[in-house]
Amino acid sequence: MAQAATNENLKLVQTFPIKGGDFASAGSVSIMVKKLLKGIGLPSQVLRRAAIAAFEAEMNVVMYGGEAGGEVRLYVSPTKIRVETQDHGPGIPNLELAMTEGWSTATHEMREMGFGAGMGLPNIKRNSDRLDIHTAIGGGTSVNVEIDICN
Repeated sequence: MAQAATNENLKLVQTFPIKGGDFASAGSVSIMVKKLLKGIGLPSQVLRRAAIAAFEAEMNVVMYGGEAGGEVRLYVSPTKIRVETQDHGPGIPNLELAMTEGWSTATHEMREMGFGAGMGLPNIKRNSDRLDIHTAIGGGTSVNVEIDICN
């Protein structure tokens, strides 16, 4: 289960493990993220953006994280939300192409389940104020999103 900790600068720190290939549980982390953020009283537009970014990042871990999976770490300060996602998958061969709407490396099986439309990373970008992606072939991918609480 997730662990929480706080200090004077952070309202919330939470880590959620994600099992690669576990489509039955896919989306559960983003639901927990939204509930936690709602519980601390954040504005609805911030909740929506954070939930979308967390869901898309979570789905990428489920789809591409392999057996090792990955995790989502949620940090909330008085001014911003940070969602950090790390997976142990194959890495993204062409990040520029992966940011293109509709481009996907999803398998036939993933597409049959309704995933892999190629909107994940573009949706994360659209719902973040800052996005930082690090990837290495054979070394996994980290997706770090920041959302300002007050614009």
